[in-house]
Amino acid sequence: MGGGSGGGLFSSDIKSLEDKVKQRLAEAKGDVSRHVFISFDHEDLDEVNLLRGQAKNDKLDLQFDDHSVKEPYDSNNADYIKRNIREKIDRCSVSLVYLTDKTASSKWVNWEIEESVKRGKGVIGVYKGDTPPARTPPAFQQNGCKAVKWEHAAMTKAIEDASTKR
Repeated sequence: MGGGSGGGLFSSDIKSLEDKVKQRLAEAKGDVSRHVFISFDHEDLDEVNLLRGQAKNDKLDLQFDDHSVKEPYDSNNADYIKRNIREKIDRCSVSLVYLTDKTASSKWVNWEIEESVKRGKGVIGVYKGDTPPARTPPAFQQNGCKAVKWEHAAMTKAIEDASTKR
């Protein structure tokens, strides 16, 4: 008994929603910025901050939104730290590993690579200088991650490739 419309949408409402969704999708395609998590050894923070700054420079073609950890978590609770890092990785399409001799032995960098792969994120490495470090984190090697030189065009292409080939 009782009638009622059952809360359905009118076709004009559906059409309006479809138009809004199409507009948002078109706007998203125009956004060339990628969401990137940067994995690094904390001793390399100054160089990573330089990388972050370059990505914000309007005059360069390198562009990404950094969702990585800016300050170390003030905790000895590994589960808490991992939970917070996972949230940041989840917001990204690519994890960029800043490769130095220090990252090769960092348990946190290795875990972040494993977690990124587990969560379906593209992973790339970036190194400074003419040759990559002789040693890289085990998870970087085991997952066949590619490393590129810290150079705008190479990093931009690697980020784009890793984002679309996940």
